[in-house]
Amino acid sequence: MEANKNFRTVEEYFSAFPASTKKVLMKMRETIRQAAPQAEELISYNMPAFKLHGVLVYYAAYKSHIGFYPTASPMKAFKEELADYKTSKGAIQFPIEKAIPTNLVKKIVKFRINENLEKARLKGEK
Repeated sequence: MEANKNFRTVEEYFSAFPASTKKVLMKMRETIRQAAPQAEELISYNMPAFKLHGVLVYYAAYKSHIGFYPTASPMKAFKEELADYKTSKGAIQFPIEKAIPTNLVKKIVKFRINENLEKARLKGEK
């Protein structure tokens, strides 16, 4: 990937990677879109993201993994299912040479949708 490049579109982001990485990124995008068809896709913090009543998730490609950034709360909620992956406070690393765990990604995205909808509902009640 080109260092210090500011991406304006997801396509522009994808185009900065070799075909093999682009294929994995496209699978990630498709999986998130299936779980959140109503979400808006954008570039945020110079990486692809999906937004619905606030940001749901971010994802990004690296040399040996796809970083998935669903914020901190799913890390606790899905702790057991994430045990096989390298994780940190709000990030999951999916090895680039393995298939994206699509069912897990969808569950996490749906969890985040529910969180954001609940936050929006509570704001509306104030």
